[in-house]
Amino acid sequence: MTTDDPRRTRRDANAPVTADSSASGFEGSSQIRVWAPPPPPAGSRTGQLPPELTSFVDRRAETAEVKNLLSTCRLVTLAGIGGVGKTRLALRAAANARRDFADGIWVVELAEVHDPSMVVEIVAATLGLLDQSDQPLLDVLVQFLSSREMLLVLDNCEQVVAASAELVETLLLACPNLRILVTSREPLDIAGEATVRVLPLAVPDPDHEPAFRRLLKYDAVTLFADRAAAVVPGFELSEYNKTTVARICSRLDGLPLAIELAAARMRAMSPEQILQRLTDRYALLTRGSRTAPTRQQTLRWCIDWSYQLCTPVEQRIWARLSVFAGGFELDAVEQVCGTELVPESLLDALSSLVDKSIVIREEPDGVVRFRMFETMRDYGREKLQQSGEYLDLRRRHRDWYERLALDSEAGWISDRQLDLLARLDREQPNFREALEFCVSDESTESAEAGLRTAAALYLFWSFRGQYGEGRRWLDRILAHPAAHSIPDRVKALLASTIMAAVQGNLERAAALVEQARTLAGQDPAPATKALAAAAEGALALYRLEHDRAVSVLEPALAVFESNTRGHLYISTLSMLGWAHGLRGDTKRSTEYREQVLSITEACGESLFRSTTLWGSGIAVWQQGEHSHAEEVLLESLRVSRHIPSPLVAALDIEALAWTTDNGERAAILMGAAEYLLRCASGVTTFFNALSHFHDECERKVRRALGDRGFDAAFRRGQAMGLSAAVSYAFREPPTTTPHDSATTLTKRELEVAHLVAQGLTNKQIAANLVLSQRTAQHHVEHILSKLGFTSRTQIAAWIVDEAQRESSRPGSRESKPLGE
Repeated sequence: MTTDDPRRTRRDANAPVTADSSASGFEGSSQIRVWAPPPPPAGSRTGQLPPELTSFVDRRAETAEVKNLLSTCRLVTLAGIGGVGKTRLALRAAANARRDFADGIWVVELAEVHDPSMVVEIVAATLGLLDQSDQPLLDVLVQFLSSREMLLVLDNCEQVVAASAELVETLLLACPNLRILVTSREPLDIAGEATVRVLPLAVPDPDHEPAFRRLLKYDAVTLFADRAAAVVPGFELSEYNKTTVARICSRLDGLPLAIELAAARMRAMSPEQILQRLTDRYALLTRGSRTAPTRQQTLRWCIDWSYQLCTPVEQRIWARLSVFAGGFELDAVEQVCGTELVPESLLDALSSLVDKSIVIREEPDGVVRFRMFETMRDYGREKLQQSGEYLDLRRRHRDWYERLALDSEAGWISDRQLDLLARLDREQPNFREALEFCVSDESTESAEAGLRTAAALYLFWSFRGQYGEGRRWLDRILAHPAAHSIPDRVKALLASTIMAAVQGNLERAAALVEQARTLAGQDPAPATKALAAAAEGALALYRLEHDRAVSVLEPALAVFESNTRGHLYISTLSMLGWAHGLRGDTKRSTEYREQVLSITEACGESLFRSTTLWGSGIAVWQQGEHSHAEEVLLESLRVSRHIPSPLVAALDIEALAWTTDNGERAAILMGAAEYLLRCASGVTTFFNALSHFHDECERKVRRALGDRGFDAAFRRGQAMGLSAAVSYAFREPPTTTPHDSATTLTKRELEVAHLVAQGLTNKQIAANLVLSQRTAQHHVEHILSKLGFTSRTQIAAWIVDEAQRESSRPGSRESKPLGE
C-alpha cells in the first residue's frame, strides 16, 4: 500500500448530506439512508457532514491526534467499546480536516449492515454510483475514487469487519489520493492502519472530594451537566451536587452513552436518586433518545450488541474475566480462566477481546496488565452467574491469589523483593476480592485459605503502612467459624498482634497473644509454639518489658533458624536487636543488627535492611555521634527510597530531626514524618520507648523558634508528600518551580493567607477581618486557585516560604539554631 501524502487544497466541501447522525452526543446514527444522486463531475466538491444537534464535549487531544494522523496515514481506525463516542469523534475530526480534501468527505453508515456481501453496495449507494454502469460495483467504485482526493468515513464496521477490511485494502491500493477513516469496535488489522483507541471521558477520582473549580476539567462531568441542563432547564453544577455528579460519572466509567442515559433520567430524578439506583445500572439507563439506534437506547442493548459480535469462546472468556477486580495479568488469566482451553486458544480470545475493546491493555512500568470497565465487568459477571461457572471461578480466583501471596512471602528476603512488592501493590483489588470471598463463603476451605492469604500479606501491609486494612481483614477472617487450622490461626494472630501493637492498641494485642498461647498449647509442633512466642515477644517489646521480650524471642529464633532467608527469622532478629538495645546491652544489640544486615545485603533485600539501618542510626545518635548518625539514617533512607513506603521514610525522617541542630529544619522534618505516619493507618511511633526522643526534640525546637515559628515550620513539613519530604531530607533542591511572590495575591488575600497559616477557620477569619463568612470563604478559594493549591496546609507552607525568602535578604535575621 502506498503511503504518499494527498494533495492539499483549501477548498470547501458543500455537497448534500450523505448520512444521518444521532441526535444524541454518543456514537452512531439512527438508520442507514441509501441515497443515489447522479455521479458528480470530475473535480467537483462533494460530500457534506451531518450537522451536530448537540454540543461536542472537548476531546481536543483525540481530535487533534486523528487530524494529524490523517495528514500522514491513509487509513485511520477509531476503535473502542460501544457508546464511547467513536462516531462523534470521527465526524468532528473529519470536519476539522475538510479543507484538506478537494473532493470532500463522505460518510458511509454500516451499523445496520449484517451481510458482508452488501458492504460494497452500501458504499456505492452512498456515493450515488448504483445503476450507473453494467460493470461490477467494485470496479465502478474503484474507477470513481481513483482520481479523487477524498476522505471516506466508514462508520460502525464491527459486524462486517472482514468485508470492510477487504474493501478498504482494495480501495487504498487502487486510489492513491483516497484516505479512509473507520470507526469500529476492533481494528481492521490490515497493513498501513493507524489505530486510535477511543477511551471513555476523564472522570474524577471517586475516593477524593472534588474541588469545584477543577471539576469541569473532567469531560465526563461536563457532558452530564450539559445533557442534564438540556432536559432540566436551569440545572447547573454547584457545591451542593458536585460530589454526586462526580460519583455518577465515575460509576459509569466515563462512558458517554451511559452518562447521557443517566442525564436523561433527570427528567424525573435528582442526581442523588440516580446515584442510588446505579446499583442496577442496566435497569436505570434506558430510553435516552427515541431517534437513537435501538442498540443505543439502553445501556444493556449496547453491551448486548458487543457481546453478540464475540465468538462463543470470546464470550466465555469475557464472562470468566469478570472475576478479576481492578486489573489482571496474563499468568492470572491462564490459571483462573483457562479451564478446558488450550493456552493458544485462551491467548487468541484475550487478544481478540482487546481488539474489540472489551478488555483494555495497559503497560504501567513495563508490565502488561489488562482491565475491564465496570460496565463490561458487571455484564460479564451476570453472564458468568447464568452459566453456572460463577462459584468455581471465584474459587479458582481465591486459590490463585493465595498462591501469589504465599510465593511473595517466601521470596520476600531476596533481590526479588521490589518486584514482589510492586506486584502485590498492583493486585490489591484482587486480594480484597479474594479475601471477601473467603469471608463470605461458609466452607472450611475458603476460611483457611483466607487465613493463609491474610497472614502472608502482613509484610506488604506493614511496609506499606496499611495497618488498618490489614487488621480489618485479619479480624474478619479470624472470626470465621470454619477457620479451624491451628498453625494458620496462630500465624494470623501473630500478624494481627504486631499490627495492633504498632497502632498502640496493646489491650487488643494482649487478647490476641492469649488466643495464640492457648492454641499453641493444643499443637505440639515447635513451629506453632514459636509463632505464639514471637507474638508474645512482640507485645512485650511494645510494653517496654525488654527482659521478657528477650526470654521468649530467643527460643523462637532457634526454631526459625532453619530458614535464615525467611522473614520470621529476620524479623525476630530485628526484635531481639531492639530488645537488647533498649535494655542497655549495646553489644548484643549490635550483633543481632549486623546479622540482619549481613543476610539482607548478601541477597539484595531492601526493607528489613533499611529499618535495621534506622535502628543503628538511632543507636549511634544515642552515643552522641550525631554526624555519623545522620550518615547512617540517610543511608537507610537511600536504601528505601526506590520503595514508596511511607512508614520506612517516616521513621528515618523523624530520626533525622533529632540529629540536626537547625531548629527550622528539625520542625519541618518532624512535620513531614508526622504526616507520613498518619498516612500509615494511624501509626504514631514505632516503639513507645522512642516517644520521649520526639517529645524532647519538640521542646528544644519550640524554645528555639517559638510556638508560632515551630507551628509554621511543622505545617510546612506536613504539606510535603513522600517524594518532597525525602528530597528535603537529602537537602536536594525542590523539583517544582516555586510560586510567584506575594504580589500574586491582593492585599486582602495576603491578610487572609496569613490567617489561614495561623490555623484559623473561615469563621474566625471573617470575625478577625470583619467580613461575612461567605466572603472569607471566597477569598480562600481565590487564593487556592491563584497559587494552584488544593489545601489550606499548602497555603500555610507557602506563607512560610515567603517569610523565609524575606529573611534571606541582606539585613534580615536568620533562623536560630537549637542551642540559642
